[in-house]
Amino acid sequence: MKSIFTNKTTTPTPTALEQALANTFPLWQTFETFAKEQYPAATVEWHYSGDKFGWSYRIKDKKRVLLYLLPRDRFFKTAFVFGEKATARIMESDISETIKKELMLAKPYAEGRGIRIEIKDTSLVADIQKLITIKIAN
Repeated sequence: MKSIFTNKTTTPTPTALEQALANTFPLWQTFETFAKEQYPAATVEWHYSGDKFGWSYRIKDKKRVLLYLLPRDRFFKTAFVFGEKATARIMESDISETIKKELMLAKPYAEGRGIRIEIKDTSLVADIQKLITIKIAN
């Protein structure tokens, strides 16, 4: 499933994002704010990944993306790429077994293992915040 925003010539606006995400918009804001609090030098950008994927939102440090936020229709996905050290920390943590299993099933690439997690309610807020913290630290 691709982004709800697919027009290459139009960068999503905050108003359009809030309308698209509906009740999950405050959760998007929660994760963005949390990431910026944990890493105050973070930068943010909208990125168009082509017709197949549409627009995504990236929260970055100087060299890498810390968190991808992928807008969908009335929900969004968070996405991460974790290297070996971060993966080991996650496996040792109290993050949900479902997320751990998905991470271990993800194909390892040179840059790490990538996972996407659907956000439709508040049930995963604490886990996503832990993942953000681990990503920043590793």
